[in-house]
Amino acid sequence: MSSSADFRICPDTGFKIHLPADKLIKWNAVTAVVFLLIGGLFGIGVAMTRWPAVHLLPADMFYMALTAHGFDVLLVWCIFFEIAILYFASSILLGCRLATPKLAWLGYWLMLIGAVITNIAVLRGDSSVMFTSYVPMMAAPDFYLGIILFAVGALVGCFVFFGTLVIAKREKTYEGSVPLVTFGATVAAIIAVFTIATGAVILIPTMLWSMGAIAHIDTVMYKVVWWAMGHSSQQINVAAHIAVWYALAAILFGAKPLSEKVSRTAFLLYILFLQLASAHHLLVEPGLSSEYKVFNTSYALYLAVLGSMIHGLTVPGAVEAAQRKKGYTKGMFEWLRKAPWGNPAFSGFALSIVLFGFLGGISGVMMGTEQLNIIIHNTIYVPGHFHATVVTGTTLAFMALAYWLVPVLWQKELVLPGLAKWQPYLFGIGMGLAATFMMGAGTLGVPRRHWDINFADAAIGYDFSGAAHLMMGLNGVAALMGGIGGAIFILNMVGTILWGKPKTKAAEAEPAPVAPVGGAATVSSYGNAGTLAVPGTFTLAMVFLVAFILYFFVNWKYLAGVWPIS
Repeated sequence: MSSSADFRICPDTGFKIHLPADKLIKWNAVTAVVFLLIGGLFGIGVAMTRWPAVHLLPADMFYMALTAHGFDVLLVWCIFFEIAILYFASSILLGCRLATPKLAWLGYWLMLIGAVITNIAVLRGDSSVMFTSYVPMMAAPDFYLGIILFAVGALVGCFVFFGTLVIAKREKTYEGSVPLVTFGATVAAIIAVFTIATGAVILIPTMLWSMGAIAHIDTVMYKVVWWAMGHSSQQINVAAHIAVWYALAAILFGAKPLSEKVSRTAFLLYILFLQLASAHHLLVEPGLSSEYKVFNTSYALYLAVLGSMIHGLTVPGAVEAAQRKKGYTKGMFEWLRKAPWGNPAFSGFALSIVLFGFLGGISGVMMGTEQLNIIIHNTIYVPGHFHATVVTGTTLAFMALAYWLVPVLWQKELVLPGLAKWQPYLFGIGMGLAATFMMGAGTLGVPRRHWDINFADAAIGYDFSGAAHLMMGLNGVAALMGGIGGAIFILNMVGTILWGKPKTKAAEAEPAPVAPVGGAATVSSYGNAGTLAVPGTFTLAMVFLVAFILYFFVNWKYLAGVWPIS
């Protein structure tokens, strides 16, 4: 049992914060931001090389940068921040002590050491196998060792989270069901356990193969099991950033979901079906049966899509219901016009929902259709989709949360509040355009992994259309715009932590609140909005549905265009 001396009361929110959890959240979040910087710099190098007019890096350095970029941003940045979210959603939201802080620190150091080991292996130049690391390409043993250590550390963090839930239940620090945000974090942690287990199943023998202890790794088997980790790592991100959406809706507006039970059911669908989306990377593999492909890309996948569409309706619906309750009832969209668009926590949150849905969600369903997948498989459309999900969805949501969380935990004012107002727009629109241009270039056939669109070093040349070159050039410009936005975010976070002005309160002499106040009270409680009168949200949902249908059938038209080849 912890004593009262192990806790502090947050003067902004009234949260009862366990000091060891507070420290762990800070260290995991800061480390995440550092790796976002590292991975982002590698990403700029990749984008500048794929820009035909610039073509920055030679082939060997390009593949090294591409490998490091994928590892540092998809795995390291996201999962470090997600561990911070897990500790926040358990210890702080439930007002209880963190289970086994020493074990949590072990997990942190395993993750950090593993990330450093793999980065060193990549930068050494002998492990440029890209993020997928497909066999028979072979990396150095320490490349795989670093990923394994990182995964084990993340697994330890998940178990600490589960242990904290047990402590909160046993010590009765909350009443009734856990808050929806904690429920969403639990779903993310469950998916993480599956993801890490499959990663161990394939990466441990692959490391032994690279050491010469195993003679052969079957390539199809490798891909099937690896993508259960590689794609499911994004499913951790989806569950986590949707939990962040609900948290920000509650914190900023005091919003409650339209229906707690429906939202929780949507999260449950993720556990049961979301990992099946991994199959869209395997739809052209001749070694897999048609039955496997059809089941994964139709009946089962639709249930995961249903979960996402529920969240896409209920999150903005919750905001609309809260705004209308405050009196913003003129017309269909006054609630949206009167939202705090100058607050980066809100603008990042809003852009994350829109860009993730329209760019990541629609393209993901298209890619997950067996017939349509063939026209974009292994083109640059695929990383375009990744950037729409991981960057404009997950990363933007995490940035939005950080704008609220960092000043609250460190009790400091943002150092660059003026730039912070513009940062989500620069980053979100820049990376959204980058994703769009990559998907456009992929539709025109630009390959996913080749360093030179001009194929200058190929024995048989191939000339892409001027439109493809234009798309890749615009992608470079958009990536620079997003990179500036990312740099502003990192500067703001690091600057706030190091040099931010301490917050002062006129009421410091008054006793601190003993329970969360305002929007913070909503995020840590159970309840429904009590209304479905959200006409603006339903109208926007119909716009999304029309866009989805049009794009889906446009791609069937593209597919029809390749049939005469046979």
